[in-house]
Amino acid sequence: MITRRQILVSGLAGAAAGLSPLRLWAETTLEMGQARLTTLSDGFLQLPESFVFGDLDREAAREVLAAMQMTDTALQPPCNVTLLRRDDAVILFDAGSGPAFMDSAGKLPEALDAAGLAPEDITHVVFTHAHPDHLWGAVDDFDEPTFPEARYLMGDREHAFWTDPAVLDNLAPDRQSFAAGAARRLEILGDRVETFGDGDELLPGLRAMLTPGHTPGHMSFELSSGDVTALVVGDAIGNGHLALARPDWDAPADQDPALGAQTRVALLNRIAEADMPIVGFHLPGGGLGRVARSGDAFAFTPAG
Repeated sequence: MITRRQILVSGLAGAAAGLSPLRLWAETTLEMGQARLTTLSDGFLQLPESFVFGDLDREAAREVLAAMQMTDTALQPPCNVTLLRRDDAVILFDAGSGPAFMDSAGKLPEALDAAGLAPEDITHVVFTHAHPDHLWGAVDDFDEPTFPEARYLMGDREHAFWTDPAVLDNLAPDRQSFAAGAARRLEILGDRVETFGDGDELLPGLRAMLTPGHTPGHMSFELSSGDVTALVVGDAIGNGHLALARPDWDAPADQDPALGAQTRVALLNRIAEADMPIVGFHLPGGGLGRVARSGDAFAFTPAG
């Protein structure tokens, strides 16, 4: 069963004294047998047009956005962090942006507080990939791990790529800060980071699935509990508009656009055929919902 509720939360302890306004967002939850999956907001990104359109035909892309009534939101995608609570673990999928990426993001600490959790309660942080909005929140303002009691897990290909000193030679100049930021945070986390491979079962009912293209080692995760199976897709489906309406188009945000499109089409076909609930990091409405085929395209319906 999927439920949705509104949460009022303040970013500062002094809000009760009138020092900070209260913020409102929706928490979306999927009951999975003895587990509960919840999406938490880390805020949103503010992207340049080049990161959304790249070398695509701008007019054709804008027509797609207009038909989906998403012209005003394409450049401000939400950031949805997945929380899975089980009897034996409290698991975060990705760690958000932290305080150093964008002012509009880095709100995960507030969302966790609203969910009744402290950083010390997190037992596992599992990364889909190492872009800033997914990794940088794993380290705090004092260059200490944000979640001091957690195990940190990252795909072996992803970890090897971002810790390779030659990675800067493989990235466009406007993304080289991603590499520097990832390398620094992974160095701080050090041997706390455990790596895994495609198909590995990280915990009972939690299996990794390589979905490359957005980054070389991008991972999605199949979660199973009771009779429910859901898929955390990270940025393998990178937005709620062009990625669904034209999944075979190159996505400028993907490091390898051709491979990203191949992965995206296969993933969408699988999800639609199975009618499987998914969480997308940048999908609308909290990111939790279902995908259905719509002619030659796909449509995402948020939960709730």
